[in-house]
Amino acid sequence: MGICFTRCCSSRTVLENEPDPVPPGNEESVVVALHDYPSFEGTELTMHLGESLTVMSDDGDFMMVRSTASGRNSYVPTNYTAKVTHRWLFTGISRYNAEELLKQPNNQSGAFLIRESESLRDCFSLSILRRTGSSNVNPVKHYRISRLENSWVYISPGLTFSSLHHLVEHYSESADGLCCRLAEPCFIQGLVGAREAQPIPVTVRRPTLNWRDISRSVILRRKRTESDNSLVSEGLREAISSYLQMTECKDHCWDT
Repeated sequence: MGICFTRCCSSRTVLENEPDPVPPGNEESVVVALHDYPSFEGTELTMHLGESLTVMSDDGDFMMVRSTASGRNSYVPTNYTAKVTHRWLFTGISRYNAEELLKQPNNQSGAFLIRESESLRDCFSLSILRRTGSSNVNPVKHYRISRLENSWVYISPGLTFSSLHHLVEHYSESADGLCCRLAEPCFIQGLVGAREAQPIPVTVRRPTLNWRDISRSVILRRKRTESDNSLVSEGLREAISSYLQMTECKDHCWDT
């Protein structure tokens, strides 16, 4: 279903679509490492920044996790990890964590994630990687996602969305004021990528009436009785008749 733009009285553009709450409670999630662990030198790492983890047990402040890269278990602080839903919605990470995750070498320009705002309740932040040739410029840009009373969200006040899903969909098609268009969600090591979206099959609408299959007598006859149930309207019959009179092409002969 397409997205329809309308203007409301406050001059805010609204995308008319059915609400799609984010995140739903039953959405599948993964756990991602926010730091290398252990973090002190001279110790072999059992957990690497940006890799997906299997949670073996959760005691609240600490959890036992298994590395997808090494297969080794680690007992780590819970705040060393983050939960990710929809592949791009990170729970419990800071601006610094977002930048560290996006700066991983596997991420290309347009890599992004959405996180909860650190300063504003019920708001989010969109973090986007935009690599440039300058090493002095921070490649990660941040945009506040505000929430309206009706739970719709927006970056630009003139354009609102019924869900984060629709916001991501829109900015994946067009930068529309952002530093760049959204490409792939932030890379997560060891996570099997989401299946590639299947393109909508192209539907070729074939005409229900092929004039080459119609007898010439049907086209050229002038009078029609009430019992006649002709597929050709008077206007179309007249147009085709005129065409036949102007062209004498053997390749387009008619049955008589």
